[in-house]
Amino acid sequence: MKIESKKVTVAAAGDAVFDYITDLNNFKHLLPAERISEWESREDYCSFKVQGTATIDLKLTETERPVRVRMESGDRSPFPFTLEVFLESSGEETTAYQLMQADVNPFLKMMVEKPLSNLFDYIADRLTEVLGN
Repeated sequence: MKIESKKVTVAAAGDAVFDYITDLNNFKHLLPAERISEWESREDYCSFKVQGTATIDLKLTETERPVRVRMESGDRSPFPFTLEVFLESSGEETTAYQLMQADVNPFLKMMVEKPLSNLFDYIADRLTEVLGN
């Protein structure tokens, strides 16, 4: 299963967006606060529980400054996945989008595809709000 978020334009330079994304302590600010609990983080790892569903954990596994950030699910996540954030900078603006890839069965895909797609679009919008000021 592949899920690509919408592309957004962030009113910040590519290095600033890259630095923000590569510190997973900041990921909390991109998630819907009312649906997240049990938050834990450090610079290269975060874990949280999504209301009514599972615990998700992410670890930073690869970076390519200032164009790509790769994270992988940890042992606590309900299924293995990768999440990549792609950045394209032009002066003081950066275009960003996320690509999630997961190996899930068709039944699980049917259950999680739409909520995850909505979540990644939410994260994209929050990135513009948090860094666009």
